[in-house]
Amino acid sequence: MKIVIIGAGGVGYNIAGRLALESKNVVVVDVDAHATRKIAEDLDVKVVTGSGSNPDTLREAGVVGADILLAVTDSDEINIVSCLIANQISPMTRKLVRLRNEGFIPFHTSLKNEAPHIDNIINPEAEVVKTIRKLMTIPGAVDKGEFVNGRVKYVGMRLSEDSPIAGMELAEFHNAFGQERPLIAAIIRDNKVIVPRGKNKPMAGDLIYFVCDTQKLKETLSLLGVTVRPVKRVLIVGGGRIGFKLSQSLEQDNIQVKIVEASMDRCNALSMQIGKTVVLHGDGGDQKLFMEENISQMDAVVSVTNDDETNILVSLLAKNMGVDNTITRISKASYYPLLSTIGIEKIVSPRVSAVSSILQDIRQGNVISDISIFGEQGEFIEAVALASSAITKGPIRDISFPKDTLLVCIIRQDEIIIPMGDNRVQAGDRIILFAIQAAVKKLEKMLTVKLGFF
Repeated sequence: MKIVIIGAGGVGYNIAGRLALESKNVVVVDVDAHATRKIAEDLDVKVVTGSGSNPDTLREAGVVGADILLAVTDSDEINIVSCLIANQISPMTRKLVRLRNEGFIPFHTSLKNEAPHIDNIINPEAEVVKTIRKLMTIPGAVDKGEFVNGRVKYVGMRLSEDSPIAGMELAEFHNAFGQERPLIAAIIRDNKVIVPRGKNKPMAGDLIYFVCDTQKLKETLSLLGVTVRPVKRVLIVGGGRIGFKLSQSLEQDNIQVKIVEASMDRCNALSMQIGKTVVLHGDGGDQKLFMEENISQMDAVVSVTNDDETNILVSLLAKNMGVDNTITRISKASYYPLLSTIGIEKIVSPRVSAVSSILQDIRQGNVISDISIFGEQGEFIEAVALASSAITKGPIRDISFPKDTLLVCIIRQDEIIIPMGDNRVQAGDRIILFAIQAAVKKLEKMLTVKLGFF
């Protein structure tokens, strides 16, 4: 499998790094010699310095006969032209592209069905909006996602002191909760991801990730001492593409929305495009403005300006003024480990959302989805179990899983199974596994067929 990545920015660098760890054949192309040099020094991938829209550069990168072309530069136009040229010189190569400009949205279908025949278009802002909507619904949840077309949910949340499971060994869950027990897939303590075993105890202050049947989500949250509250009023700070898309999404669900935007020109543009949303001109870090707008009455405050420091300040102010549910856009990955220490838990990133969406599309075959958590230190993998895999050869208790990996769920037709030692995985089952990033490669080997990533 050969993958050519056009663009050595944050998304291209991250995807190249992830695939290189899995020993995939990756070539990265960028016009910036400094960027390609950095990738060559940091990662085990090939690099080509030149424009991805240049046919000679694409040939040098080996796009002819490549399995996938991934165009993720900051220029939508270069991304499209790269796909157009690739379609001419290597028509069998699958093409994935990142397009940010909303003006291209009406043309997505024609770009797929006609030249350049793009196989998938990723819009980072749209992915972030989806993530924000998921995080809004559960108080205390810092991460939330789904598998099996929504039938299984995972939730990451901070464990409170009064939680019934705080200090309880995982091995005791079955006696305490029976078949309704939550399955803890990961415990994050002191910024370290722990793949738990029976003797582990979730403690107050830990960030835990659990998996459950979607239909039993409220009951599972109740076991953890969490009550779901409806979101009716939302304040958005930042009227850019993400803020605008989010307001549209919330309006469709009859949620009252206010947007605070610093640019008067942008305020005027927003007021012409949106419906019931109230647009306010002002500084998102202005405490007086927050008081005037009764911010304490908001069910959620979402800060999505283009400035990380402003977003952090807004979330801290909102929390100080009584808002529990704050969501913060962060671009710099180096901030992630620090934010929880100051009380900022719900974090979204266009880069991380784009990377997750792209990897899910790239990894085909028997892997259905791959979702990273906690700054990409851990991964949920949804796959189909094959008869040739060692995982189908006996009861789970007899299967030798690599260290720091865990089978968290088995889906067999209409049945969702939270596994115990005597359960067996059958060929054709959907399985959900969790592993720290360093163990993914070992998990591939253990499953013989390398999870069918490609």
